[in-house]
Amino acid sequence: MVLCTALSLIITNSNWGEGYLDFWNMNVAGHSLSHWINDGLMAIFFLLIGLELEREIYIGELSNPKEAMLPVFGAIGGMLLPAGIYLAFNYGTPHQSGAGIPMATDIAFAIGILSLLGNKVPTSLKVFLTALAVIDDLGAILVIAIFYTKELSLFNLAIALGIWGLLFVCNRLKVRNLAPYLLGGVAMWYFMLQSGVHATITGVILAFVIPFGSGRKESTSYILQKFLHIPVAFFILPVFALANTAIVINGGFSEIFSHNYNIGIFGGLVAGKPIGIFLLSLFAVFVASASFLKMYDGKIFWVLDFWVALVLP
Repeated sequence: MVLCTALSLIITNSNWGEGYLDFWNMNVAGHSLSHWINDGLMAIFFLLIGLELEREIYIGELSNPKEAMLPVFGAIGGMLLPAGIYLAFNYGTPHQSGAGIPMATDIAFAIGILSLLGNKVPTSLKVFLTALAVIDDLGAILVIAIFYTKELSLFNLAIALGIWGLLFVCNRLKVRNLAPYLLGGVAMWYFMLQSGVHATITGVILAFVIPFGSGRKESTSYILQKFLHIPVAFFILPVFALANTAIVINGGFSEIFSHNYNIGIFGGLVAGKPIGIFLLSLFAVFVASASFLKMYDGKIFWVLDFWVALVLP
């Protein structure tokens, strides 16, 4: 991904840049090629991430409810603070609606960069980042669906969710054959795309209806997860990097940062993301321990006590 990103930036800003951009923007069945990559191929990537996350929730690092809540809090902080920083620079301007831009964590690049460190990074950190990035992206997708979707087709959305319900029933009936889940997943993706909601969310919700069983190597979930690793790592992610880093760089940094929306995006992602994740994660650890509650006997703290019991059982 790193090599593809560098290659894409070099080509885009060379004499071949115009033809390179035209290639990714070519119309294929009513949408650009890059659109099919982002909404189509990346749904497969999110399916793999969903399967890995499912494994961690059932038998891995996130099987403890308190530990599972940590990336949820981190993701909330990683969305709210970047959006706040962006609005601080752009509130009241025509660009204030761009607050959703710095909210999303690019999960593909985040995990790809972390993987470069190999065994030097503890597994728990990789799981935390994966879970956080998935939750973060789902949150951003929901924001897009609620605030940025101009036309939401409830009919198509209902069909997509209905298909998911049928696949859930298949799971409960212990149907282990992958065929109905994959065919149903394709149909669900199509109707989700037609609904106006970001179609990549299909991959994640599909993962949680594919039979997990005991999680052993012969389980349906594990077989699909193992199969997807090579095409995702060596085809989908490199193609995603090539298509999404075809960025024309005009002017110097002084010109780029002369616009408030650029400052808001840069500040939100570079400063807001890590600070927001750190602060809310720290808050989650502090609240989960609940040791500070012993210091007070005042009735005012019954609300907080109730919240801790409800959210962090």
